[in-house]
Amino acid sequence: MSTKTTLLDYERSRRKRDPVADAAPLEDGYWRRKKLTEMSEREWEALCDRCSKCCVISIEDADTNELYLTDVSCKLFDTKTCGCSDYANRKQYVPDCVKLTPKNVPKLDWLPRTCAYRLVSEGKDLFWWHPLISGSEDSVHDSKASVRNKTRPEGRLKMPGLIKRITRWPTPLEKPPAKYRRRRRVRA
Repeated sequence: MSTKTTLLDYERSRRKRDPVADAAPLEDGYWRRKKLTEMSEREWEALCDRCSKCCVISIEDADTNELYLTDVSCKLFDTKTCGCSDYANRKQYVPDCVKLTPKNVPKLDWLPRTCAYRLVSEGKDLFWWHPLISGSEDSVHDSKASVRNKTRPEGRLKMPGLIKRITRWPTPLEKPPAKYRRRRRVRA
């Protein structure tokens, strides 16, 4: 089992375990042919692009329902590695941490429009910078799609402090930079 931090809670998943499917190489473009509910544990896990925008605190305007993103991340988020520092125990420390599932993804309007789970749920394809497309785990960062090294932990911030931290995140690059080389695909 991978030691990488992911959005999928591997041990407590209700998803059926298929050791053969989990050990097999990922099929190119499987996300184009399968619904989220049809994916194996391994396919679901590999679908996360590791942008970590879901770990950034957002504020919803009660009157307009408009969502404002901040540059403040969950207290367990490690901005250098762009992942959770204690994923296995996160619910103990952050009870409102949301586990993404095929059932709740379509309902989570706060997921970024670039989120691979959201894109697949909406019948769209992944962006060029997704590791399953680019073959590189760094492409999500190179494209400016991730929050790596761009956040600060929530600490003791209350609402007035959060409002001051509202940020307009850059739009990810539509195309790879001129000198960007496509690497061999990453096999998760």
